[in-house]
Amino acid sequence: MQSFYPERFERDMACTEAEWLAWLPRAVGEHAHEVRGASARVTLGAGELQLDWRVEPPRVIALMRLPRLALRFAFSGVGEAQRYAFMKRFDLYTQRGGG
Repeated sequence: MQSFYPERFERDMACTEAEWLAWLPRAVGEHAHEVRGASARVTLGAGELQLDWRVEPPRVIALMRLPRLALRFAFSGVGEAQRYAFMKRFDLYTQRGGG
């Protein structure tokens, strides 16, 4: 988790689109959201978060192949503290666990 989340940023996630779509409802919690194609709009109080994604070629490390999804975040009308609170939960629900 980061200490600050700007209004716009991008991430490279190691997941398939199907995994991402399964995680999304839990990650946004009680916030209303709508998925349309390769994008989603999340209502955050009086503001919103626009999420756009695209499937990228897998990352290959030796014999291992990791799926990749490029994700773009664009908050509008959402203050710094509200972005942080939202992303804290979002990150917990979209990070993979490890041993």
